[in-house]
Amino acid sequence: MPVSRPYDYEDGSGVSARPQPERQGAGILGLLRWFWRQLTSMKVALILLLLLALATIPGSLVPQRAADPNGVAQFEVEHPELFKFLDSFPIQAFDVYTSVWFSAVYLLLFTSLVGCILPRIVHHTRALFNPPPKTPSRLNRMVGFSQLSVKNERASDDEKLEFAKRSVELAEQRLKKLRYRTVVAEENRRGVTAVSVSAERGYLRETGNLLFHIGLVGVLIAVGFGSGIKFNGQKAITEGETMVNSLIDYDTVTTSTYFDVSDLDPFRMRLDSLDVDYVDVEDQKPNALGNVEDYRANVTVFESDGSSFKSTIRVNEPLRQHGTPVYLITNGYAPHLTMRNAAGEVVFSEKVAFLPQDTNMVSIGVIKVPDGFTRYGEPVQVGFRGFFYPTKVVLEDTGAYTSNFPDLHNPLVTLDMYVGDLGINEGIPQSVYALNTDTMEVLTGRKLQQKSLEIGIGETVQLPEGMGTLTVEAVPRFAAFEVMHDPSAVWVLISSLVAFGGLIASLFVPRRRMWVKAIVTANGITLQYAGLARGDDPNLPKAVGQFRDAHRQALADSAVG
Repeated sequence: MPVSRPYDYEDGSGVSARPQPERQGAGILGLLRWFWRQLTSMKVALILLLLLALATIPGSLVPQRAADPNGVAQFEVEHPELFKFLDSFPIQAFDVYTSVWFSAVYLLLFTSLVGCILPRIVHHTRALFNPPPKTPSRLNRMVGFSQLSVKNERASDDEKLEFAKRSVELAEQRLKKLRYRTVVAEENRRGVTAVSVSAERGYLRETGNLLFHIGLVGVLIAVGFGSGIKFNGQKAITEGETMVNSLIDYDTVTTSTYFDVSDLDPFRMRLDSLDVDYVDVEDQKPNALGNVEDYRANVTVFESDGSSFKSTIRVNEPLRQHGTPVYLITNGYAPHLTMRNAAGEVVFSEKVAFLPQDTNMVSIGVIKVPDGFTRYGEPVQVGFRGFFYPTKVVLEDTGAYTSNFPDLHNPLVTLDMYVGDLGINEGIPQSVYALNTDTMEVLTGRKLQQKSLEIGIGETVQLPEGMGTLTVEAVPRFAAFEVMHDPSAVWVLISSLVAFGGLIASLFVPRRRMWVKAIVTANGITLQYAGLARGDDPNLPKAVGQFRDAHRQALADSAVG
């Protein structure tokens, strides 16, 4: 009879008893298998997720063509050589989110997650339909092991076996109430008869894990799909003005590659009024003086069929019309300025939005007048840059102006006037909120003989050199709205909720196995209890103990009955 030896035993012949692993395929096929195993490992998926996060950083350092084409054009003018390098293939720094390298990381992460999930789904599905594993022969090696001897020496072997079956049946009933999947088995080893129930629960943990990863894949798909069809537009309008949901009417627009203009819902929206509630002196809240309590943009929406309705837009309470939400994002003052040239002709009459710089609404504004003015008999372009103070006060130490309250209590507009080339004829888009004065001559200012123009509401001032007049007609408010069209947003939300729910289940649902065995002995039966955790489960010993006590009580109640 041959002697059984350990697999690592060496007898000096040079031949090892260790079983040799099956040789993997070589060549291209073997390399592809190795690459696929690495790509579908969870370690690589986490690395790719980190790389995707890092890959978004360059997109925030330089302007992107899709979001800020004017910024890209300006970058090219200011840094021509650096622009050529950053815009070259494969760097594509101005098209980060559609670049080859970003798309490669994105697709590899998607493939890695799908490759991780599909085999696990198959394995988990099979596990759901397979019975729990058999009861181990030695439960004393398991967690929370304990045993109870029930003596009944006068009972026959059949009676002892019947009592063992009834004990296991009571245990199975209770385990099922605790949502365990159970299987009862009877075995006879070396003349010893035992009846046991094997139970398992917590499959929701792995289900949650899979749902978490499926949710991540859903987010990737929805974001990738949405990046190709979404639309985002911003429009600033003053009280009484109307915006049209059309590309040509927006101040700034971001469209995706596959966005179709026909997807925009045809409607118009008029800003009737913008009401802002400030904490005033009468509110007796000195520490909160000037703070905003509420913004209300009262609008009228006109439908394509001629009907209309009124609504109110608040911060975080957008107008949701036809699936295209309209958000209130910012607000400020837009003084209505009227300018006349030396001949008394109106050359400019518009409401100009001044951008707030602090909580008291000290605002900066820019006005550009390309035509209408003359200087020394020649046409000249004119620009203004200045401040608006809703409640003007004078600083004692410097004499400079500021505002000590955001509402209109003592409004004042101050402007510096420039003449020269506005740079609008060069074909390069420029911001309406910025004035390049490099090629312009300043005519008014604090350090000049001609001081800055100071105009209150309803007042008129003379422009330098008899070039005309400037009047502040009124100071209405303006509001900036953001219109978003992103059909994928709902699917991103659903996928995120699925991922979050799956994560909660995978973290807080314990995966447990529990066994109860009744062994027939010469004196009666011996009941054994034990459990096993599939993962970290510090409460398992306590759970086994509680079940043991409940089972003993059930046995006692059945005996009394």
